[in-house]
Amino acid sequence: MAGMLMKIACMVVACMVVLAPYGEAIITCGQVTSNLLPCLNYLRNGGQVPTNCCAGVRSVKRAARTRPDRQNACKCIKSACKDYPGIIEANAAILPKKCSVKIPYHIQYSIDCSKIQ
Repeated sequence: MAGMLMKIACMVVACMVVLAPYGEAIITCGQVTSNLLPCLNYLRNGGQVPTNCCAGVRSVKRAARTRPDRQNACKCIKSACKDYPGIIEANAAILPKKCSVKIPYHIQYSIDCSKIQ
């Protein structure tokens, strides 16, 4: 009987691990903002991209593994642009490339986050 319960428990855990990527977004706006805050000066003024900014961009990309996470990160970034005025859209658009991070969409203010895959 104990062996059967152990097998069932293992199966439940395995299902949770497999199905977890299809759940709700787990990346928070706090994570996104804190990771990208070192980019603020570059986003407003251009120039050299700080190393800690690129580290933050990579962290956000790593954390946003699922579609809901990517969509939530997009919404957080759009919201942060309103909270931190003066961001130049062209600087935001080129930031992933300057940090050698590939993302499957173009960063712009008018982006529809719900369409991000």
